[in-house]
Amino acid sequence: MSRRPFKNHFLIFFLALTVSTLLAQSPKVLTHDFEELPDPTADTLSDWSAVGEGLQRSFVTIDKRYAKSLAPAIASKEEQSLTGWRGERVSAQLLLWTTTAIPSVRVRISPLRADDGTLLASDVVSARFVRYVMTDEFASGCGHRNPKDFASSLVADMLDDCASYDLEARKVRPVWISVHIPEDAKAGTYTGLVSVETPAGTIKPLTLKVNVLNHVLPKASAWKYHLDQWQHPAAVARVSGTELWSDAHFEELKPVMQRLADAGQKVITTTLNKDPWNVQTYDPYADMIQWVKNEDGTWHYDYKVFDRWVQFMLDLGVNKMINCYSIVPWNNEIHYKDQKSNKMVNVSAKPGTAIFEELWTPFLQDFVKHLRAKGWLDITNIATDERSREEMDAAFALLQKVCPELGVSYADNQKTYQRYPNSDDISIAIGHPFAAEDLQLRKSRGLNTTFYICCSDAFPNQFTFSEPAESTYLAWYAAAAGFDGMLRWAFNSWVENPLQDSRFRTWPAGDTYVVYPGGRSSIRYERMLEGIQDYEKIQLLKAQLIQANKKAELERLDTVLQRLNKVERTATWNKDLHEAKSLLNELSVELEKTAK
Repeated sequence: MSRRPFKNHFLIFFLALTVSTLLAQSPKVLTHDFEELPDPTADTLSDWSAVGEGLQRSFVTIDKRYAKSLAPAIASKEEQSLTGWRGERVSAQLLLWTTTAIPSVRVRISPLRADDGTLLASDVVSARFVRYVMTDEFASGCGHRNPKDFASSLVADMLDDCASYDLEARKVRPVWISVHIPEDAKAGTYTGLVSVETPAGTIKPLTLKVNVLNHVLPKASAWKYHLDQWQHPAAVARVSGTELWSDAHFEELKPVMQRLADAGQKVITTTLNKDPWNVQTYDPYADMIQWVKNEDGTWHYDYKVFDRWVQFMLDLGVNKMINCYSIVPWNNEIHYKDQKSNKMVNVSAKPGTAIFEELWTPFLQDFVKHLRAKGWLDITNIATDERSREEMDAAFALLQKVCPELGVSYADNQKTYQRYPNSDDISIAIGHPFAAEDLQLRKSRGLNTTFYICCSDAFPNQFTFSEPAESTYLAWYAAAAGFDGMLRWAFNSWVENPLQDSRFRTWPAGDTYVVYPGGRSSIRYERMLEGIQDYEKIQLLKAQLIQANKKAELERLDTVLQRLNKVERTATWNKDLHEAKSLLNELSVELEKTAK
């Protein structure tokens, strides 16, 4: 997506023949006991002489990433208040720091109790130690990167699932606190204690308050926000050390893809032939459908992997669309097993050529029959990513001729949607000119329109060095601009050692993944989820305000939304976001009173 074409930089693998070799050459899988990389910044020279003895702790804003080696200059905050709807997940951040090493530190949170004695069970609250990964900087955005040419630093991002943590001397350690308010919780204010335990005893507890409003956020599977983050199963196989498409591989996929489903993901990412992106990722995208040319010239297509993967994602609740990449891969190459020679054959099949139609026609015809038999035809799209006008026109012409029953999906930076207004699912590059009237027309016709971010977008984005609130801002921008949601090119295209180093040979650090191996969350994921929940609340409140004929409140909401209808970093973007979120809570309370 907005990737510069790379010629002769990557070896094109015949995936069906070489997956086992690739896995054998992969680096050693990192365990839970991995060590963070050394801090390369001058922060290691920070003066800690003003820090008192023993373990220090304080609530801090969730809008900031705290440097690992820099002594915090903050006023201690002993109490944190959060506000949310029933069914919503809300977050807080606790900061720990010490001048001396302290082993086996634990953070425990008591059950949350209301004044009338009503309890929220302790299992709705979690505290996860935040781990530091290496990051770099945006610089020029897309393009090949030599680490020595970019400023590198450690950044707090990954939320680990370890029960305790050994604090280092003269270092900072954030702790991410999540409260998943039960859907059946009684409205009111709940209070709990956050205790930090060390071998020497428990530090004076801090106070956590959660104000539960009397509104219900639906389950993620019912959210309207169209989240499309491309999945990469092969990366999970490599990092987990499991055989591709084996039972063990699918077990390792569960926590990763469940995390995606919990954010309301709507789309299953599948491949039609060889790696559609020409190995732009650390792990090639593996084949899901094996093409076989029989000795008599007829074709056979093996859908076993495709079917298992799709059903796996459907079972997790991801069931709105199946997007199939790609009839126009980045290098226009496809491959197949030739029975006569017993070899894999690689073919260049550019749209508009005779070989393109000759190879794709029998497959598309067979694919439609298979999808119809599985009951998946109505939710399946043939998908493309930023191809040229000539390629798109030729591909669409063939699709219309051979398989008009199939939907079409594409990431678009050339206003292709204006030439093909009936496209089922399109995503427009953020910042790319578009007409609001086109979005409204598509919405009125039940067509899906999202925006996408990639390596060329400095703001808002989800790089590991991006400000945390940018991940929340994305959904607010979607609501303000009239988009149905957002597409992001990779949910889990992990780099070589994703638990330690988020940098990649191309593109700013963190561009290739949002979550970590083992289904570990991240600050970016949690803040993205926050924004998606806000998007749902906006839609629900709008409907209630319209029903109640509260025109003034609707105008206030639209006013704060339009302040966020921007894709450039302004001096007030985070302040505007906070004011908009405050207004959501205010309107929620007002409607609650009206209902009474």
